[in-house]
Amino acid sequence: MVNFEFLNPTKIIFGKGTIAQLGDEIKAHGGTKVLVHLGGGSVKKNGVYDQVINSLNAAGVSFVEQWGVRPNPRVKLIREGIEICRKENVDFILAVGGGSVIDSAKGVAVGVPYDGDVWDFYIGKAEPKTKLPVATVLTIPAAGSESSWSSVVTNDEGAFKRPLDDAVLFPAFSILDPEATYTLPPYQTACGVADMMAHVMERYFTNIQHVELTDRLCEATLKTIMNNVKTALSEPENYDARAEIMWSGTVAHNNILHMGRIGDWASHNIEHELSAVNDVAHGEGLAVIFPAWMKYVYKHDIQRFVQFASRVFNIENNFHEPERTALKGIDALETFFRSIGLSTKLSEIGIGEDKFDMIAVKVLKSDGKTAGNFVKLTAGDIKKILEIAK
Repeated sequence: MVNFEFLNPTKIIFGKGTIAQLGDEIKAHGGTKVLVHLGGGSVKKNGVYDQVINSLNAAGVSFVEQWGVRPNPRVKLIREGIEICRKENVDFILAVGGGSVIDSAKGVAVGVPYDGDVWDFYIGKAEPKTKLPVATVLTIPAAGSESSWSSVVTNDEGAFKRPLDDAVLFPAFSILDPEATYTLPPYQTACGVADMMAHVMERYFTNIQHVELTDRLCEATLKTIMNNVKTALSEPENYDARAEIMWSGTVAHNNILHMGRIGDWASHNIEHELSAVNDVAHGEGLAVIFPAWMKYVYKHDIQRFVQFASRVFNIENNFHEPERTALKGIDALETFFRSIGLSTKLSEIGIGEDKFDMIAVKVLKSDGKTAGNFVKLTAGDIKKILEIAK
């Protein structure tokens, strides 16, 4: 286990009816005028929007709205949000939606006090020093952005999708009401599950030894997600299943599973470029890439993949043929993704071999570094993973 520091200052307010606390909570955090940052119209259809506005009005909190956040959020809208905040003297950002809305809101929050272009933060040209406070009302469990230090944004100029990780990005508080997820389409529920599972697996596949506690926590989180998603898909208003999934998504990415270990993150970096090139849903892209990555790297540490197969999928450990056990675990993951309605091949999501070279180069950005930590991947390695996934 390696040395670590753990910090997660985000206050989580979890459960039925908790959106009613929103306005008073913003006031307690010093907010007087709020930018309500939103995606499409789903929050109006499911009643979340009315709950949010009623709570703000009841608390006497003034607000302006900005709609239009898309999946794989665009920096263009963030720039527009920054200008709205400056013009309206906004002092607090409220994201109402899923990970894309929250990531976009974080971009607005760090951009308002910055003199340059907010994209500077995402390409490493500058580091954020401060931001407007951010709160979230989560409606799509997936990205974990409601209590993470991350924001991932797409720039259509060049088709780049880049992450920003910094402690300044932690939300002040997040409200998680599982009832707000009842109307999620099955596809969004499935994509969210793949995303949160990938967050766990990026941490699970590590070269660091003697990390039993976080291994077991990772395995428990994965099993909890898989044990509940079929129920959530067949019974959309099953509160218990929705609650288990919602909390698992937060735990998957609030860094508690990361302590004492070094994660990989190559699969995420590869998928970011799929989304940038073809606007693929992040979760479905991960369902394609992760099994292919596993098939390419499993021999690096077969025993870790055997552990994954036996503990997560209950596959009997064949001590005489560990490779066979490891491969069964990978097949079981791919089968699970397909069973909840997700694609697991690039051809199924509209990405052909003609884009493989471009994607591989873009993953490594412009500095030529390798991707990942479990196995350090070159552009050639990434292309081979894409070929496995085709």
